[in-house]
Amino acid sequence: MTVAERAERTAAADRLCEQAWADCGGPETGAALVAVGGYGRGELAPFSDLDVVLVHEDETPPEGVAEKVWYPLWDAGTKLDHAVRSLPRMLEAAAGDPRVASGLLDARHLAGDPNLTLRLRAAVLASWRRTARETLPALHAMVRSRHELMGELAHVAVPDLKESQGGLRDATVLKSLVATWLVDVPHTELERCRLALLDVRDLVHATTGRGTDRVAPETWRGVAEGLGTGPGEEGERAAQVQVRQLGRRLTHLSRLAWRRVDGVLARPTSPRTARRPSLERLAPGVALSRGEVVLDRGADPAADPLLLLRAAALAAERDVVLAPPTAARLARQTPPLPEPWPDEARRLLVRLLAAGRGLLAVWETLDETGALHRLLPEWDRIRLLPHASVVHRFTVDRHVVETCIEASALIRSVARPDVLVVAALLHDIGKGGLVEHSVAGEPIARTVATRWGFAPDDVELVAGLVRWHLLLPETATTRDPDDPATVDLVVERVRTPEALQLLTALTEADARATSAKAWSTWRAGLVGDLSRRARAALESGGSLPPVLTEEVEVPASLHPDGLAVFVEEVPDGARVTTIGHDRVGLLADVAATLALARLPVRAARAWSQGAHGVSVWEVGEQYVDPALLRTTFDAVAHGGRDLSRLRRVVDREGASLAPSVAMRPEASDQATVLEVRAADRPGVLYLVCRALADLDVTVRSAHVDTLGPQAVDVFYLQEASAGALSEPRAAEAAHAVRSVLTGGGPGRGSGG
Repeated sequence: MTVAERAERTAAADRLCEQAWADCGGPETGAALVAVGGYGRGELAPFSDLDVVLVHEDETPPEGVAEKVWYPLWDAGTKLDHAVRSLPRMLEAAAGDPRVASGLLDARHLAGDPNLTLRLRAAVLASWRRTARETLPALHAMVRSRHELMGELAHVAVPDLKESQGGLRDATVLKSLVATWLVDVPHTELERCRLALLDVRDLVHATTGRGTDRVAPETWRGVAEGLGTGPGEEGERAAQVQVRQLGRRLTHLSRLAWRRVDGVLARPTSPRTARRPSLERLAPGVALSRGEVVLDRGADPAADPLLLLRAAALAAERDVVLAPPTAARLARQTPPLPEPWPDEARRLLVRLLAAGRGLLAVWETLDETGALHRLLPEWDRIRLLPHASVVHRFTVDRHVVETCIEASALIRSVARPDVLVVAALLHDIGKGGLVEHSVAGEPIARTVATRWGFAPDDVELVAGLVRWHLLLPETATTRDPDDPATVDLVVERVRTPEALQLLTALTEADARATSAKAWSTWRAGLVGDLSRRARAALESGGSLPPVLTEEVEVPASLHPDGLAVFVEEVPDGARVTTIGHDRVGLLADVAATLALARLPVRAARAWSQGAHGVSVWEVGEQYVDPALLRTTFDAVAHGGRDLSRLRRVVDREGASLAPSVAMRPEASDQATVLEVRAADRPGVLYLVCRALADLDVTVRSAHVDTLGPQAVDVFYLQEASAGALSEPRAAEAAHAVRSVLTGGGPGRGSGG
């Protein structure tokens, strides 16, 4: 089936319509027969309907013409979708329904008055462009509703070539978007995919002998024969990959176009307020322009191996477009990362995987531009691989991305979010072969985690999670939970509480990404019960960091109210050491100082050393001015800086996940240990320390770690007079911290 065959079918239909009009004496002026939809575009499939409209000038149609045109077409065996409308009513319908307007953009003259057809096309197109800003939101809502109902062509088990996301309907909508002149779409790519899908639809019609757009499992054989992908299951598999790839590409173009539409609609329309495109610098080499992550001025991809990961992570975290030309350029020009990857590369990858829903579009862009192969060449094993189980709603590659997205919602429940999201990405990497996929995936995961720079123990943890990611659901649903052998089976394979905690979270994320049926209340209860029994059998306490007692040299010239600041450059950042005379609230003031300086904190430690308080901060900027930090600290400590904006930043940028605040009584006999998990945002550490200081609670030591988008802060607390907090005081401290992180309580003033 080819373009030429569709053109031949269209030409034959045109001759029928022209002859029918001539035979019935159709008028030469004041009325016209017009083709719309697929017929208007000249893209008739073997069993397509003819969509035609008899348009007339006046309110009264020409007497008897419609019936005299339709009957000869019916007699010829043509399936007809017909209507009779006056020109004003046509324009009125187009103005009130974006679907009607979009369909009329393809109107084509068949017979009668050509000037009437021309007026119709011109008026519809002019109205479409004039009202685009008001019309497109409604059209987008209709598109989203259709996508939710029909699923994605690239992933659903029985795709609809027309109505599924990434199908022919979306291709037509994209052409309508281009017609508004508000956005553009890569025309060559759009036409290539659209014409190829039309070829597939022709094959489906020929194989089934009827006008259907749905590709049932039994239809793939005929499609494979028509596409020439080979015989048997291998040929059918290759045909599926070829067709689903077209759908994936169209989905990518559609998402990108609608993101750009949203960006255009959000910008001012007045020439006086509209501005030229501007670049907002986000990080070294990376900027934001009109809702898309692009390269900053002067960025040199050839000199920065981390630039691709940095751009991708920022786009995903902000849920904005990673500009495809930018991704393609980075794929071509960014030098390969050394193996194993440096720490910063691994941190950027974790940020990308833990970004939540923003990951999906960015991951698709990386895949479509070839950039993903640079980061994970093993991806080709599962790319567009269908699942054997019908319970899965996605292909394997999309499923693992969805698992990462689900895992990002569970990072509060685990000690190692970085290991969780990496295991989520790799848990099905072994699929597609003859060996059971968890067995095949274990060595692949070990290789990938090693290349990505994980420590040996963490590599084994990732590999173990991949190997046993089915252990909990399979055991919980097939074994007697009251039999000691059931728990023994789990603890023999998962030997630490940390691994069990991660495995439990991975099990939930995997199931939620599979389908609603895969994580029913019943199944969740069975898995949760087994996990609790296994944890009890492991008899674990927690593994919080010990209190630090290392010594640093205190400058003799340190002023009682001042702060000594030392900066040391480290790979991909700096280490900032501060020393001040110890007092309640010192750590809060230092945290506020770093937040006001907009220094991204990756990790921190703080402890008391005699009469002094010491803190060491790992930050993501290499150029830190110690004099500026000292000046800022002096202003903060003496109430000269308004800190309410830090409160507002936390409120504005706070994650959808609620912070977790918990006491860990098993961690220390000398102090009360408070663990705080919250979204990594400027000002969070300040608010926590300020809330504790307002209660006159001393932070004996603190341990701050940022894993992906989550900050895990552990504080060893004592009363100002020394000694652990009483139970009421501990509860009061936990409540104050929880309150300040959820928008209430202290921390809203300028407090120093």
